[in-house]
Amino acid sequence: MYGRYKVGGRRRYVRGIGQFTLLFSLLGCGMAFQSEAAEWSLAPSFGVKGTYNSNLLLTPQPHSESYGYWATPAVELAGKTERLDVSSRIAADFVGYFGGEDRRFTNVFVPLSVRYRTDKDAIGFTGGLTRDNTLLGELQATGVVLDFTQRNQWTFNPTWTRRLTEKLSVQSGVQFSDTTYESARLVDYRLVGGSGGLLYQLSERDQIQLLGSYTHFRTTDSPFGFQASFPGINMSLTHAFSESLTGTLNGGPRFLSSTSQTPLGDITARDTVWLAGASMTKQFERAALHVSFARDLTPSGFGLLIQTHRGEVTGTYRISETLDLTFTVLGVLASGKTKAAIGGTFPDSSYVSLMPKLSWRFLEWWQTEVSYEYRWREFESAAGLAQSHATMFMVTYAPPKLSFSH
Repeated sequence: MYGRYKVGGRRRYVRGIGQFTLLFSLLGCGMAFQSEAAEWSLAPSFGVKGTYNSNLLLTPQPHSESYGYWATPAVELAGKTERLDVSSRIAADFVGYFGGEDRRFTNVFVPLSVRYRTDKDAIGFTGGLTRDNTLLGELQATGVVLDFTQRNQWTFNPTWTRRLTEKLSVQSGVQFSDTTYESARLVDYRLVGGSGGLLYQLSERDQIQLLGSYTHFRTTDSPFGFQASFPGINMSLTHAFSESLTGTLNGGPRFLSSTSQTPLGDITARDTVWLAGASMTKQFERAALHVSFARDLTPSGFGLLIQTHRGEVTGTYRISETLDLTFTVLGVLASGKTKAAIGGTFPDSSYVSLMPKLSWRFLEWWQTEVSYEYRWREFESAAGLAQSHATMFMVTYAPPKLSFSH
């Protein structure tokens, strides 16, 4: 059992998706590994973390400080042949908070990545189960959290690329995700879509991609349902300025059509939304810098699609062979793409987080991390703004990787 679901039939449905995903992956891996020599590796680890947060729920209301502990067993699995690559990092977080918040919960992560190559084709799959809490994953992705609760999300994303010529390839993919919350305040939803297009290698340094896509979003347990479809076109250009500097620019329209159910009847709306993104990665001798910006449509537990403007800067610097410094700055502006859901209006919001982190490998199999995080959130409503200060100290034990082949 991965937690409480609001509708019994959904439990069977999500379980079936998980079994199908696992069966699909095992069959593909088994067929390939039977015919080719394979190398497998297992890398176990165990981490313990202590945290302090001055405002865990980022609420503008009176609150108390919170303290917490995390215990994280994990194992990284990898397999490789001449044609097939398989990787996964299975992990769990056993979490407890006390003080301002008294909570106990368990996170589970079972991702899977598979890539199979032939002379002209590349077949891929990413997916699996993510069971986390909304403050861990959803807040960082959207800048919006309406409740502190567990989120269960299954994803299933197969892709296929076929090379037509040395420079031209055709691409296709399917997107599926099913998300449920263990809170009556939030709305479960499902996302289904597909994409297809062309990838052309203009030169050794330039690559252009043209994709058409279709996505359908709908709530699955709301008394007043909401659904939206947004087909669109996206063009992207990737340019390698040098061996250490790469940039990508993309954008295109989405033709949004939505239907909201209300006690007085359905409300339909149509809109054209222009989405865009840009990213740059720079590698230095002892450092790396990544900058990205994206304007996107994102599903939310509020029961509708929200439009996000998300910018992120991440820098890493290797101080010595055993000491690394990481600094991350994230900013998100969010607004609703429909007027109301669940009987209320979605307010525009702003979210900013800054986090420096220092990692020290003090023994061959031992590593410690110390970090500080500042978070700030503001709603365009009477709720006002909130901020928090948090610190974290973590120790991780990672014994030598186990490798074997056949």
